[in-house]
Amino acid sequence: MGALHAGHLALAVEARRRAAFVLASIFVNPTQFGPNEDLARYPRDLDGDLRKLASVGVDAVFAPSVDAMYGPGDDTRVRVGVIGSPLEGAHRPGHFDGVATVVTKLFGAVGPCVAIFGRKDYQQLLVVRRVAADLVLPVDIVGHPIVREPDGLALSSRNAYLSDEERLRALAIVRGLDAAARRFAAGDRDPRALERVVRASVEPAATSIDYVEARDADTLALIDGPVTGRAVLAVACRVGTTRLIDNVVLGEDPPPLGG
Repeated sequence: MGALHAGHLALAVEARRRAAFVLASIFVNPTQFGPNEDLARYPRDLDGDLRKLASVGVDAVFAPSVDAMYGPGDDTRVRVGVIGSPLEGAHRPGHFDGVATVVTKLFGAVGPCVAIFGRKDYQQLLVVRRVAADLVLPVDIVGHPIVREPDGLALSSRNAYLSDEERLRALAIVRGLDAAARRFAAGDRDPRALERVVRASVEPAATSIDYVEARDADTLALIDGPVTGRAVLAVACRVGTTRLIDNVVLGEDPPPLGG
């Protein structure tokens, strides 16, 4: 959606590694924002974004208007099922229908391709994979690891909203995920205990918490017993007025703070 940072550019670099022609889309999609969300103030810098994409060798940029994507009489939406219901789906009703609709439109415009999506929006990645599979779209969906600042904060366009003090508080998210990942590596397979490790870090720093949940990494189903395979441990919270998300895939990702 623009306001590009190093995480977005990493997607373009990965695309270049996989394909001879790289196309980026920039579109702040109104149908994935709720009525009280930040559509009007979402950061936009098209000229800066174009310079950044050119610097990493992107061949073309598709930056349509809202009218071009949702023209007169527009009345079709792609509705996702179970994969879009928990986590973000529970807290942002209609969000994934907007994501699925615009992604389907973009895939239709592009045709057969490889599409690179960041894993910070982990549930979105699963939703897009489900849409491509269910609608038999000729697209290979590739997930790219989360790109972080040197101190561990997951890169996000919304980080621009954070004050200096809020940004320091936001580091509690990655510290909690790191601590839980280390507990998992040491043998702890209790999903509720791992969630508590993250909450203990996030609660003192966050203004509010939407969720801290461990779920099956493929289906997002709740894990009732011990973690026996891969599990995504996902967080969504507000620091000040800024909503931030992050995650770690237990059984796959290393602890996000490394070392």
